[in-house]
Amino acid sequence: MSAFDDEQIERYSRHIILSEVGGKGQRKLLDAKVLVVGAGGLGSPVGLYLAAAGVGTIGLVDSDAVELSNLQRQVLHATSDLGRRKSLSAKESMEAINPDVCVLPHDLRLTSENILDIIDGYDIVVDGSDNFPTRYLVNDACVMTGKSLSHAGILCFEGQVTTISPGAGPCYRCLYPEPPPPGMVPSCREAGVLGAVAGILGTIQAAEVLKLILRIGDPLVGRLLLCDVLDMTFRELRFERDAACPVCGDAPTIAALIDYEEFCSLRGGAGVAEEVRNIP
Repeated sequence: MSAFDDEQIERYSRHIILSEVGGKGQRKLLDAKVLVVGAGGLGSPVGLYLAAAGVGTIGLVDSDAVELSNLQRQVLHATSDLGRRKSLSAKESMEAINPDVCVLPHDLRLTSENILDIIDGYDIVVDGSDNFPTRYLVNDACVMTGKSLSHAGILCFEGQVTTISPGAGPCYRCLYPEPPPPGMVPSCREAGVLGAVAGILGTIQAAEVLKLILRIGDPLVGRLLLCDVLDMTFRELRFERDAACPVCGDAPTIAALIDYEEFCSLRGGAGVAEEVRNIP
């Protein structure tokens, strides 16, 4: 294990003095590889805090360009970045915070054809996407490859977050066996979102990832944390692995990635989603 230089000792001093982290923990962070899906409202705080913490390699998947409406919550980007690719804008912001980290931009849309190759080089995946096809795709790919996954979603004044650890707890499909019917759940573009909600939930995701890397604390495995900032309340919904889950159940029926656009367009029924008010 290589020694820290003087600048690193000062930069990470508040981590190093934590008994749960220390020098060995900080080295784990610097050696870790995390993929963040989405450089938007959730991906922005996740990316900023992972970079600041010294997570050595951070992949960033996003195929969009920065728009003016993004800047109310997507704090990785500035007005001067309008029209630029989000993955490149985010890379510059994150590496400006911490030159120790290497940010790898993936300026593309995840599909069933490319996701396994992309996530292969990472230890942990963070889902900050804003659509159901990507959420199911990322979940299934992580379960099939045994990658830990942090999921979150936001809408209006609410958010949800959970951690998926294949083999140790339930997956996203255990919570939401099928996507809600098309049009049932509005997007942030349609319904709006308070910018700070993205910061709250994204920061929780970052904390979960750091805990997983350091192997400390109690991650949100089998627990869905729900946040309502209007009342500033948090509540927890516990859920278990579904033995009949088609991906992580006792007899999985999905052994390969499917057409997720078709799956989310044609399948209906919210199931457990209704219990948590269909927060995407």
